[in-house]
Amino acid sequence: MTRSIVGVLAVYLAGLVTARMIDPPAKAAGEAPLRLGNFSVSLAVKDIGASRAFYEKLGFRVFMGEQAKNWLILQNDSSTIGLFQGMFPKNTLTFNPGWDRKAGTVPDFDDVRVIQRALKGRGVSPMSEADESTSGPASMMVMDPDGNPILIDQHVPGPKK
Repeated sequence: MTRSIVGVLAVYLAGLVTARMIDPPAKAAGEAPLRLGNFSVSLAVKDIGASRAFYEKLGFRVFMGEQAKNWLILQNDSSTIGLFQGMFPKNTLTFNPGWDRKAGTVPDFDDVRVIQRALKGRGVSPMSEADESTSGPASMMVMDPDGNPILIDQHVPGPKK
């Protein structure tokens, strides 16, 4: 009897945890979700050749980049990582507004400057900023509360209006 009660309780708690995990996050009133674009992790590597060989053993393949210039983008069936030797001081979360997973331009997205203004309005102070007087490719960077850099790096012209 005790085992079945424990089993039922475990199933019930697992259901609560699962339900909580898939609930959408609460938004502050009036805040629209930001369309940050394609996501990848940019790894600050010591030896790009050794890192490439390692990630290829995990099933990643080079998607774009130039190893001779110390940067490569690799993908597997569901993930994208960048290998950057000597370019970033630490691993960085990267979003690319205007790009899909294959670096194709999407017609409708939030320009990096729109994202920057929204984040500032929400009290997030950028470490580096996109120039508001320009259009097209630009980047900005913020830091999360744990010191993880987040790069928002737009490579394409602004969205079509």
